[in-house]
Amino acid sequence: MTVVPVQAIPDIHIGRVYDQRDPECEVHYETFGRLAQFFGRNTPPHRHYCFYQVHILVKGSIRLNLDGQVYGGAAPLLIFTPPTIPHSFYSEEDTDGHVLTVRQEVVRSWYRAMPGQWPDTLLREAAFIELASLPAASGEDFAALVNTVELLQREADRDAKGHSALLLALGECAFIHLSRLLLAHEPVTAQRPERSEDLRLFLSFCDLVEAHFRDHLTLTDYAGRLLVTEARLNDICRRMAERPSKEIVHERLLQEARRLLLFSAVPVSEISYQLGFADPAYFSRFFTKRAGMPPSQFRLVGQG
Repeated sequence: MTVVPVQAIPDIHIGRVYDQRDPECEVHYETFGRLAQFFGRNTPPHRHYCFYQVHILVKGSIRLNLDGQVYGGAAPLLIFTPPTIPHSFYSEEDTDGHVLTVRQEVVRSWYRAMPGQWPDTLLREAAFIELASLPAASGEDFAALVNTVELLQREADRDAKGHSALLLALGECAFIHLSRLLLAHEPVTAQRPERSEDLRLFLSFCDLVEAHFRDHLTLTDYAGRLLVTEARLNDICRRMAERPSKEIVHERLLQEARRLLLFSAVPVSEISYQLGFADPAYFSRFFTKRAGMPPSQFRLVGQG
C-alpha cells in the first residue's frame, strides 16, 4: 500500500505573494475585494504563519471555516485570525471591506507596552464577530475601527515623510479597538473543537522564539522546553509552516535585523550585539546569506 504524505496547509506571505512593492512591510492594507479578485472568491485553506490578519466586511456576506469551526454571516462583521490558524472562505461578488495584515512581532510589541490591559489569551484565539451580536455600546468601537482602517488605507497609498511610523501608529490604534471588540464578544456557536497537539506545540514554539530569539538558544533547548524531541519539533514545523525549525528562528532574527537597519541609526556592529551575535563579522555573513546583500548595503538601499 502506498502511503500518501500529508500536505502542509499553504502558508501565504502577503508581501511576497500578492504585493511585492514592499515585501517585508510590517503593516499591510488591501481591500477585501482586490484580494478576492487575486486569490479567488472561493479561497482554499491557507495560513499566515507569522502574521495576524483582520478582515472587516462592510458589505455582502461570507461563509468561513476558521480554525475548524464553520461560520456564515452578513456584513458588518469582522474576522480575527492569529498566526498559523488555518482558514478558508467563500464570498459573493458584492462582498467588500478591509483586510489588515500585521507581523506578529509588531503586534506583540504593542501589547507588551500595555501590560495588564488584556488577557494573555486574547491574541491566541480566532474570532468571527457580527456587529449585531455585540452589545450596543460596542458599536462605537466598531465604527472607530472602520474609521481608523480607512485612514490607514489612505496612508498606505502614499509615500510621504513619516509614512512607516504613521502606518504603525494607525495599526496599533486599530488593534486597540479590535481588542475591545474581542473582549465584548461572546461566541454564540458551539465551542471550537480542540486544536491538534501539533498545532498547540507549534504555537508554543513560536511564542518561545519571540521571547528568546536574541538568546540564540539551540534547537535542543527549544525542544526541551516544549518537552518534545528535536526531531519531532522539526517535523511539526515542516508540516505546519513548510519550514524547518531552525529557519523559523533565523527568519525572526533576520526580520529584527532588517527593522533595526531601516529604522534606526545604530551602527551595524552594535546591531549585531543587540541581536546576540558575539562577532559582527559573523552577523554580517548571516545577514548577507539570507538577505542577498551585506547589512550596510541593505540600509543604504532601504533608506535611499
